[in-house]
Amino acid sequence: MVRRAVRWGTALGLGAVWSWAVARIVLGADTGALEGAVAAGGWGLSLLPVHCMPKAGAAGAVGPERWVAAWRAGAVTRASRPPRSDAGSGPS
Repeated sequence: MVRRAVRWGTALGLGAVWSWAVARIVLGADTGALEGAVAAGGWGLSLLPVHCMPKAGAAGAVGPERWVAAWRAGAVTRASRPPRSDAGSGPS
C-alpha cells in the first residue's frame, strides 16, 4: 500500500515538474536549458513502453534456446547473389 502511494506521489510530482517546464517554455521569455532538458526528458519517457510483461509471459514468445540456436547457426540465409554481367553499363 505504501509503495503504491509512493509511486503515485512520484508520478504526480514529476508530472507537475514537467508541466511547469513546458509552461515556462511556452509562456516565458527567459527559458533556459534546464526547462528544455526537463521537457525533452519527460517527452522521451512518454515514448517508453510502460505496459510490458516478462518475455516468458507473452503469448507466442520465442524461448531463449531458439535464439541461441539461431545465433550459433551463423549464416541463416541461403540466397544467391545477383547475377553479374561483364558487359558494363549501357547508354543512359
